[in-house]
This record gives sequence, C-alpha cells and structure tokens, in this order.
Amino acid sequence: MKKSPLQKARAAYQPKLPVVLTGPVKVVEGEATTSVADQEAIKNLFPETYGLPEIKFEKRTTPVAGKPVNVGVILSGGQAPGGHNVICGLFDGIKKLHRDSRLYGFLMGPGGFVDHNYMELTSAIIDEYRNTGGFDIIGSGRTKLEKVEQFDKGLEILRELNIAALVIIGGDDSNTNAAVLAEYYKSINAGVQVIGCPKTIDGDLKNDVIETSFGFDTATKVYSEVIGNIQRDCNSAKKYYHFIKLMGRSASHIALECALQTQPNICIISEEVEAKNMTLQDIVNSIADVVARRAADGKNFGTVLVPEGLIEFIPAVKKLIAELNDMLAANGDEFAAVAPAEQRAWVIAHLSKENAAVYESLPAGVARQLTLDRDPHGNVQVSLIETEKLLSEMVKKRLEEMRAEGKYNGKFSPLHHFFGYEGRCADPSNFDADYCYALGFNASCLINAGVTGYMSSVRNLNKPSVQWQAGGIPITMMMNMERRNGELKPVIQKALVRLDGVPFRKFEEKRDEWALNTCYVYPGPIQYFGPAEVCDQPTLTLKYEHQGK
Repeated sequence: MKKSPLQKARAAYQPKLPVVLTGPVKVVEGEATTSVADQEAIKNLFPETYGLPEIKFEKRTTPVAGKPVNVGVILSGGQAPGGHNVICGLFDGIKKLHRDSRLYGFLMGPGGFVDHNYMELTSAIIDEYRNTGGFDIIGSGRTKLEKVEQFDKGLEILRELNIAALVIIGGDDSNTNAAVLAEYYKSINAGVQVIGCPKTIDGDLKNDVIETSFGFDTATKVYSEVIGNIQRDCNSAKKYYHFIKLMGRSASHIALECALQTQPNICIISEEVEAKNMTLQDIVNSIADVVARRAADGKNFGTVLVPEGLIEFIPAVKKLIAELNDMLAANGDEFAAVAPAEQRAWVIAHLSKENAAVYESLPAGVARQLTLDRDPHGNVQVSLIETEKLLSEMVKKRLEEMRAEGKYNGKFSPLHHFFGYEGRCADPSNFDADYCYALGFNASCLINAGVTGYMSSVRNLNKPSVQWQAGGIPITMMMNMERRNGELKPVIQKALVRLDGVPFRKFEEKRDEWALNTCYVYPGPIQYFGPAEVCDQPTLTLKYEHQGK
C-alpha cells in the first residue's frame, strides 16, 4: 500500500499513555451506582449489571502474572477519528497481559458478530493502522444487537474462538446494546465479558464520568479549519452569506465548539431554540435582523452555522415529529401504499389538529422529508433535511419584506455547505490519538479485572495525557428510558448543550460582537508536530467545562 509522507510520519507516533497504565494496576472500587433516571425501570431490566461500582485504576507496586486472553472487537455505527487507535491500544494491552493473547475483529460491525464474519488482528495488521483515521481495519455497520437470537448466534462464534471478552466501540445506542448483551451473557453464565468504548463525533455521549467521546476533538478541528477558510474567502470577496450545516442531530456540541474556534457572525444552538420556545420564523427573523444591521454598515457578507438537528428542537416541529414517528410506526404500510401526490393530504388527515396546522405550514419539500424512511431507531433522518437552504430561502423572503418596509437596503447572496463526512475519518489529532489509545489499553485492564457491563473511562482530560485518570463506569449508570419506534426502551441518556454551562456562556458573551463585526478566527489545519500548545490542545469545550468544575 502506497503511503503519503504524513502517513509514514504518523505511523511512528507513539501515543502517550496515562502514567497509571504504564505498569501493573490495581482496582479500586467506588460506591454502588444508580442510573441517571428511571431507576426502578432500569434496575428491573438489568438485574445482573445494575448498581455496580465505579472502578478506578491505581499503580500497583508488585507485578502480577497475566494469563492469555482471547478478545473480540466490534466497530459500531458511524466512523470517528481514532477508532483504529482504540483497537491498537486494546491489542497492545492484552499482549502486555500475556504475549499469547489474541484479538479478533468482527467485520462490518455487529452484523459480522452475528454472521460469524471475522479476522484475527495480528501485529502486522495492527501496525498498518496506528494513528490513522477511518474504520477500515475491520469496517463498521449499524446492525442493532437487541434480540436473544442474535446474542445466541454471536455466542457460538465466541465459544468457537475461545473469546472471553467482547469490546464494542460505538456511540450511545451501540453502548446501550453492549449493556443489554452484557446483561444477557451474565444472566446465562456465558462467561463472556462485554466492555464499551465511547465513540461519536457529535459529542453527545458524555456526562460527569465520561468527559468526551472520541473523535469530537478531531472532527471539530477539521470543520473549524474549513469554516475558517470559508470565512477568509468571505472576508475577501465581501459578497456572500455562507450557511454552513454541521453534523450533530441530537445536540449542538459541534456547532458550539466550531463557533468558539472560528467566531462566526451567527451560530444557532438548537437547545437554546427549544428553551426559548422559538418558532422557525423567530429563527429566520433573528438571522434577517443581523443581515440587515450588517448591511447598514456596508457588510453584505457573513457566516451562519446551523446544527444538523435544528428542525427537531423547534418545539412546534418537535411535537409534530413525535406524532409523525408514532403514526408512521403504527401505519407505515398504509402510508407506503398512498400515492406520492396524495401523501401530504393523508398525513394532514391523520394528525391532531395542532400538528396538522404546523405540518401544513411547512414548505412542501421539508414536509415531505419529515415523512421519508426512518433511521434504524425509528427517527426522522434529519441529515436529509436541507435546513441550511430552508433558512436562507426564508431569510431572503423576510429581507424582501423588510426592504418593502424601508428596514433593509443591501444585497443577500447565500451559499450553502454541509460538513459531515469530511471530519469522520480524518487522521486523529494528537489528543484523539492519545485518548483513543488510552481507551483501548484501559479496556484491556477492565478485561483483566474480570468486569462486564462497563464503559472504558479516561478522565482529567484537560491535563497532559500522562496525568489522565483511568477506570471503568457501569453503562447502566448512564441510562434512562426513552421512546423509540413507539415503545419505551432503555438507552444511554444523550448529553445536550447546557445553557448554564461555561462553553455556552462564553459564546453568549461574545456573539453580539461577532454578529456585527468581523471577528473571524482562522484555526488552520491540524498540527501533529511542534510545541504542545499548537499540537496537543483539547477542544475549547473541554477546557471551559473543566473551568466550571
């Protein structure tokens, strides 16, 4: 395989482990835990793995002889920078326990586990993927592990390969599946441990004990570089408004972090929209007002950051989508049989009066997109909704109304962008390279500790990596009950942008100044070599969140 000069240089990078993981560790157990909400319901669903203690690793003064262990690994869901380093850290960790330990990768996600498609990951293979982006070492997939038949089928290959532990690298839903799997295997005494690792560029898999999901650092730095480039062009041409949609369907962490890094004229935060009970027209009016005020100052250009999931946070639209999800889950076949030209009328006829009025008020294209095929969890695929174009069209219409009223006299030329896949498989930043390697190595320590139903946890992430703290968190501790496909199901609670948190308050303090002035910052590309203040810095979100602790 031909490699670029950067690939060759990155292959030689040695991730920096927390000091505690550089030698033998001892397990220190904390207090018993409870779920974040719905305690009785979660406890009843997870009687074998509920209430486990937090685990902290500390350095052990005397070495302990390890035993060979065979481990399986699955990459689940969308890609995130650093996934390969999780696997590399896991491989190095189990080899350090005993050189005869073996690692098996299940191909193309959980589906490979169920269908018995796998490969052994040898040192020669592992060395090809150190510090690289992507999930191509074994591929990923979105098959949900939720049926006993799947668990039993997977158990067959685990026993055939003498696999004692399975590591699932994924987001909140994938780690929820890991918890369900751990519970089932424990209940039947299968003798298989299940460990999760927190992955998602969206940044919404975090809490007091999981400080960030891996990939968020790299992805936001990639997006911020490109936003900075666009802003430089914007400030040079001085004639375009760039509407930039950013990944993040369930939370606005990416948009907020990119705003903190680049200082755009406008950044919409979905959680604020919901908290203030804003309508779609309220959002449009607020953007149009900024455009008009900048035009009065001779500035007919700017940048607008739009989170991918915005449409679902507008309260009236959120209520509509909730009813649509339930209605289509119950009447999907009937809806599919309706002729496309008649589907809008069919939907309106089957909605409550309030939601029918909201649905009818939406542009035809957006209304149609709300009824397209659901994702595997029964939710609207918001990435298919071109929110950035919807907003610019409505802003243009509003500006013409303001022109007629004598409140606007400028030029408005919008351009549209969606940054998503550009950041998911980038070569990991030094932070993500180190963090992911530590997560994987830490998972091997959890396996050696004999626990199951835990998520690999590395904390104190605002400090240099050698000072990071390692341990494990019971996955059930992060769970609550949510409605999926019309049913209440246990899932890991998503972390939304906290409007009382330091990152949002920092943004709130400056956004009026950024709106009217041109305060653009140009972060430039990720740097891998050089001083730590250039190469090893965590996200501003992480930095500010630690300020608030």
